[in-house]
Amino acid sequence: MTPNPHSIMRRKPLADIEDDMEKTGLFKSLGLWQLTAIGVGGIVGIGVFSLAGLVASGQPGGGGAGPAVIISFLIAGLASAAAALSYAEFAGMIPRAGSAYTYGYVALGEIVGWFIGWDLLLEYIAIVGVVAIGISSYLTQFLGGIGIHLPIWMLGTADQGGIINLPAILICLLVTFVLSRGTKTLGRFEIVAVGLKILLILFIVGLGIFYVNPQNYTPFMPNGFGSVFAGAATVFFAVFGYDAMSTAAEESTDGKKHMPKAIILSLIIAMALYFAATLVLTGMQNWTQIDTEAGFAVAFTSVGLPIIATVISAFAVISIMTVMLTFLLGVTRVWFTMSRDGLLPRWFAATDRRGTPQRVTWIAGVAAAALAGIFPIRLVADLTNIGILSAFVVVCVAVIALRYTKPDIPRTFKLPGMPFIPAFGVLASAFLITQLHYETWIRFGVWLVIGLVIYFGYSRKHSALNPDRVAVEES
Repeated sequence: MTPNPHSIMRRKPLADIEDDMEKTGLFKSLGLWQLTAIGVGGIVGIGVFSLAGLVASGQPGGGGAGPAVIISFLIAGLASAAAALSYAEFAGMIPRAGSAYTYGYVALGEIVGWFIGWDLLLEYIAIVGVVAIGISSYLTQFLGGIGIHLPIWMLGTADQGGIINLPAILICLLVTFVLSRGTKTLGRFEIVAVGLKILLILFIVGLGIFYVNPQNYTPFMPNGFGSVFAGAATVFFAVFGYDAMSTAAEESTDGKKHMPKAIILSLIIAMALYFAATLVLTGMQNWTQIDTEAGFAVAFTSVGLPIIATVISAFAVISIMTVMLTFLLGVTRVWFTMSRDGLLPRWFAATDRRGTPQRVTWIAGVAAAALAGIFPIRLVADLTNIGILSAFVVVCVAVIALRYTKPDIPRTFKLPGMPFIPAFGVLASAFLITQLHYETWIRFGVWLVIGLVIYFGYSRKHSALNPDRVAVEES
């Protein structure tokens, strides 16, 4: 049964998606390994260099997961894997910019697509901000290691004794500039930067293993399973960079073939690196002493290797920037696609000669800079997670719905274990949502209410699927 064209449940036809992709202003310049690099770049970074320490130690309030932080990552990884397979099937079937927004729009209807798109705009911008905060800590460590000490007022928010996180703001603006140069430049940068990142983590693990004290693994789970599950909810956004990478599907040279492979490859590589890195970090220092923002740099300083700490800090700044680039790419492509569909003003969908939507790129970059400069890392991290987990629920439900309502659509990748694997993804994501603080729910609810007002006040009338749209726009 086809929904009423005036209904909020009207669905984006696949034929319209093919037309949009033919008329897109985005350039096709990304191959399999560039896409995989963007995926790994989005997944690996802040989780290793900042969140692992934050979840393990639980500072400043205590209650950390301790060495069991490795289980937190594994739980998050399992939930993420179920969603990754769902994304892979969709990406091979609908290689279009927009990711979860587009999948929800096609399978479940416009109002669902709108809410997920609106949700992703906030979450991706917040992720860029939280990663910038993590980079700022490593940059401060690096500068301190070479004798440059910045004034405290510019190094953090009021809860940290400062006024504003100026380095985080500047890093956001630098990343925005790199992305504004186009996806061809982005692809080249990601290949080099992700290569350096992997070498850095392998170096950290290879050297750090000689300073592991087995006694640091006892007690392994000092605060019980509750802290481990809460930790999984906090680190979740560190294991889903493939979601933002999938928003670049229209810029792939062969999206239907390359996107599913890139999604799966990037998650496998990332989880192997996370496992090794967290095992070494919690072995080098007692869990109560691990630094929450620059864990590895402080860990190597504690074992008498301050020079290594300085080197790690320098390379961490470069490597973590790839996370920011991936998610800033994600928010601009979701925004671009929503504007092209008429749910947001089409002014935002304009592209330049490089095929880059400059307007949304700079607006999103400045917004991320504002978040990074004002808010503490944990608040922003939790805010990102509730939105992404919600998106994962929608994608897992949507892949089940579309498999049974449109079984004849060509799929270059078919998710195995249907419907059990996506159903597990729904349950795991919903469970992790319950582990987040109630204040995060309130902030998320406020954002969705704002989105509801915009949808009924503007988007529903101007949607490309609204048969009365021309009359509305001309009135």
